[in-house]
Amino acid sequence: MTTKADAIKPSSLSFQKKEMKEVKPAAEVRPWVDEDLQDDTEIRTKEEDDGDWVESGGEEELAHVPYLASRYPVEVMVQRSQDFYSLMNQRRSVRFISPEPVPRQVIDNVIRTAGTAPSGAHTEPWTFVVVSDPEVKHQIRLVVEEEEEVNYRQRMGDKWVSDLQRLRTNWVKQYLDEAPYLVLVFKQTYGVVDGGQKKTHYYNEISVSISCGLLLAALQNAGLVTVTTTPLNCGPQLRLLLRRPANEKLLMLLPVGYPAPDATVPDLTRKPLNDIMVHL
Repeated sequence: MTTKADAIKPSSLSFQKKEMKEVKPAAEVRPWVDEDLQDDTEIRTKEEDDGDWVESGGEEELAHVPYLASRYPVEVMVQRSQDFYSLMNQRRSVRFISPEPVPRQVIDNVIRTAGTAPSGAHTEPWTFVVVSDPEVKHQIRLVVEEEEEVNYRQRMGDKWVSDLQRLRTNWVKQYLDEAPYLVLVFKQTYGVVDGGQKKTHYYNEISVSISCGLLLAALQNAGLVTVTTTPLNCGPQLRLLLRRPANEKLLMLLPVGYPAPDATVPDLTRKPLNDIMVHL
């Protein structure tokens, strides 16, 4: 029987000491974060076309039940909306995270909250992989730092690297070892039902992105911090390391914990309401 420790032994990971990958010159590369958000609902790769797909319309119709909503007096609504804004306006990307343990129940609850997000045809196309094992966290750090160094030196381009200088970020990710939890958010590009048939997951990337927003809000509400990371070119290696199936693609990596006692953040300001809202 294979144990978790066997699965993550450094000797079993070929990428730990692999040679630097050959990449295109920075001028020829447009990383996905610079491109328009694309959804692959109707675009399937050859790999995904193999096998049987569940025909649409074959599921039993859902019953509808009364919706019971909380309704507040106007003054309470205003106060609640202001209080929630004040709470969320304190949210910052924190790269200095304490190793102090966080109750597992809190992590479970914030993941449950993320799972309440809307999704295309209610397919719920997300998998949240929570990592607390120190050895697995370190293996994740090795993968991320190796690829991120290549990103900074070759893939990202001078302008992107220059824009990040004022935030004092680089490819060293010490928080990946120090944070008590790493949450890796995978989007399921399609589902797999009983019998091995594949099920279309509509707007899977947008759906999972919405769930990530709820996750960030839930972490802030619980008094925890994180920094949203989308390490380029790490997805396939991390998927194999964590033994996730081929239909899952890494969307985001979040180190989660309490802020370190000496944590600092850039002194940023947010755009005023008139710059982000158009009222017609």
